[in-house]
Amino acid sequence: MIPQSRKVLGRRRFLAGAVWLSASKALLADSNAYIQEQSSPNLPENIYTRLGVRTVINALGTVTRLGGSIIPPEVITAMEEAGRHFISLPELHQKVGERIAQLIGVEAATVTSGAAGAITLATAACITQGDSARIRQLPDTTGMKNEVIIQKAHRNNYEAQIRLVGAKIVEVETKTQLEAAINSKTAMLFFINTFASKGQIGRRDWSMAGKRHGVYTFNDAAADVPPKERLSKYVKMGFDLVAFSGGKGLLGPQCSGLLLGRRNLVEAARLNGSPWSGIGRGMKVGKEEIVGLLVAVERYLSINHEDETRLLESRVATIASTLSPIKGIRTKIFVPEIANHVPHLSVEWDINQIPITSEEASRHLKEGNPPIEIGRHRWLQSKSNFEPDLQGLTVSVWMLGPSEVQIVAHRLKTMLEG
Repeated sequence: MIPQSRKVLGRRRFLAGAVWLSASKALLADSNAYIQEQSSPNLPENIYTRLGVRTVINALGTVTRLGGSIIPPEVITAMEEAGRHFISLPELHQKVGERIAQLIGVEAATVTSGAAGAITLATAACITQGDSARIRQLPDTTGMKNEVIIQKAHRNNYEAQIRLVGAKIVEVETKTQLEAAINSKTAMLFFINTFASKGQIGRRDWSMAGKRHGVYTFNDAAADVPPKERLSKYVKMGFDLVAFSGGKGLLGPQCSGLLLGRRNLVEAARLNGSPWSGIGRGMKVGKEEIVGLLVAVERYLSINHEDETRLLESRVATIASTLSPIKGIRTKIFVPEIANHVPHLSVEWDINQIPITSEEASRHLKEGNPPIEIGRHRWLQSKSNFEPDLQGLTVSVWMLGPSEVQIVAHRLKTMLEG
């Protein structure tokens, strides 16, 4: 979901700089060039085609249903090496957690089974606080703090990861309601970072409320990198625990995630998961994924993100320039403020001039050859500027390879002209 607050960037600025970065740039010279090449659906026969599964061009972004992202070669190499040896998994969890925490600049960290797994382990940590008897008792929370407070505007499908621990969801809307809802049974205050602009209570006020009442706070920031500073930002802001996806912007293993924050809670979370016998025993992360995410974090913190942004800007400009001659088309370049904080392109048209709906356009691209997965129209901000005849698509260029940019531009142009 793209929040209402966006950074809109001038189209002229991008068109003026619409040139591909030199292949000598570090960004394309090593792993990113590999990523872009491997993501192409035009490659010869591969494991997916042999299974009868069509590969797609991903103009949608780092979404789970498409496989997240393409893993860089140095991460794959590390995972292969990790798979050749036996180790103590608890020791590996501890050592990798210490290394990641040091790299990011937080007190503690642990690798989880995605951000969703981090939600369950974080909830279990806040309820059990590492007590072995309580860990064995879950999901029966009798005698424990078992209420988790969430804003009404933040209600979402990931609450299942909270409820399976045995917790009860308590809904609030205002600061006054939040203060009244906190009681002796409150285990955690749960915040969804991508919904920050929706609720009446912001991040800082949410974390401060937890501090005032001695209640732990959690921020689900799964897709909120880049920029890299956000890996530590919310912990420094005061949240006791923060979760990130490992398989999105970090380009780590798709089934990995990060749980960062207070040492006692991170250690308690770990005890509720695999290889221990807690509520999260089934949320297993293998030695390969643990090592793979560590290397992905090391890589992410070392690359030049300014070069990457310029590359993405040039891709957006290429598509916008290709579509600009079409009558009735207007394009807007924007960077979402939260989650997938990279250049995107909004393509809009009046259905009276171009008689195809957003849904029909999306389906047409998906059913074509090669299939293109693309976002539907998400640019309109509110009913106040709603134009009923306006249709559109949102193009994410983040996961596109160089040749795929031209394919997407051509397919969009052909469809909208036709």
